[in-house]
Amino acid sequence: MRLGVLSLLNERFGTTEEDFVSAELELTPAGPARYVGLDRGFVGGYGHDDRVCSFTAVRALIDADDAENTRIAICFDKEEVGSFGNTGAQGRFLHRVIEESIRAAGAEVRGIDVSTALERSKVLSADVAAAIDPEWPDVHDRRNAARAGHGVVLKKFTGVRGKSGASDASAEYVGEIRRLFNAAGVPWQSAEMGKVDEGGGGTVAKFIANLGAEVLDVGPPVLSMHSPFELIHRGDVYAAYRAYRAFSKKA
Repeated sequence: MRLGVLSLLNERFGTTEEDFVSAELELTPAGPARYVGLDRGFVGGYGHDDRVCSFTAVRALIDADDAENTRIAICFDKEEVGSFGNTGAQGRFLHRVIEESIRAAGAEVRGIDVSTALERSKVLSADVAAAIDPEWPDVHDRRNAARAGHGVVLKKFTGVRGKSGASDASAEYVGEIRRLFNAAGVPWQSAEMGKVDEGGGGTVAKFIANLGAEVLDVGPPVLSMHSPFELIHRGDVYAAYRAYRAFSKKA
């Protein structure tokens, strides 16, 4: 069996046994995304967390072409394992982007300028929220849980065991984003990540907040998160796009 698999891989891809020392291989579902439900209201597929936010954020940035200020959409790697490394949110990539932006504007790059730019930045951390599942409601507090089909989710704080390891957005910034979405007609809801001591989770928001920026977690709710077939409501996808577009035009 082993030699047969190695022979097949070598024939198709030129792979040798030694290549496995440095290879990064993952098994992922091969099926396409598809509509789910009698009304085709949901999209089911692999990896909604967090491709749905990456797609809507970049699309919104492209479409918001009349903004006056500098706008950036950055997609970080390694979020599920702590955002470490040179491609994670704890790396120096964001600093490098700002340095290059200052240099492209014809100015001298100074450390104080990078720090000032970060401290004056306003950020939406685009990440999905866990929608309450009628078949598994026990890990959620129904009064503070996200619901599929009810719009994009504002998460003032994340974390586990309450707020542990969280980024907690300021009340003023949450109010600013809430007013922005209301003015733009964006459907939104507020929610926590799960019942204390049973649910919870984090995003890259805390790493950006540590740099001095104002940050709020905003993203669509998803069912069956981290499963091979995640579900997301089509209306929530559009709400996320509208939210990020409104923010990009305001930024």
